[in-house]
Amino acid sequence: MTSPPDRAQARRRATHGRGLSAETFALLALMLKGYRPLARRYAAAGGEIDLIVRRGRTIAFVEVKARASLDAAAGAIDARKRTRMSRAARVWLARKNLPPDVTLRADAVFVAPRRWPRHLPNAFELEGF
Repeated sequence: MTSPPDRAQARRRATHGRGLSAETFALLALMLKGYRPLARRYAAAGGEIDLIVRRGRTIAFVEVKARASLDAAAGAIDARKRTRMSRAARVWLARKNLPPDVTLRADAVFVAPRRWPRHLPNAFELEGF
């Protein structure tokens, strides 16, 4: 019989794997829309950005949420996540030498089984910009 910590660890591994698959699927969908990847799973300052992509003069910091339905995924980005993502975005930008005419935004991609990912540009405001 499997002990509770073993089951919890197996559940975390499975969730992590589903998250990686969702990010890959989201990136593919964005690339088909003309975005090119700049970073994936960027972590800094206590926050993480799933994807950083660019199309033309727009750089999007993308949060990917995978849930059982697209509506459930859409409701999964809370204030704490927005704050941590904004903090990581500021660190990423501080390390880059970008032209001043670049547009920055926070997008979201919602992923659900047997559905095409839903891309929501400007899903929320980046804090401190």
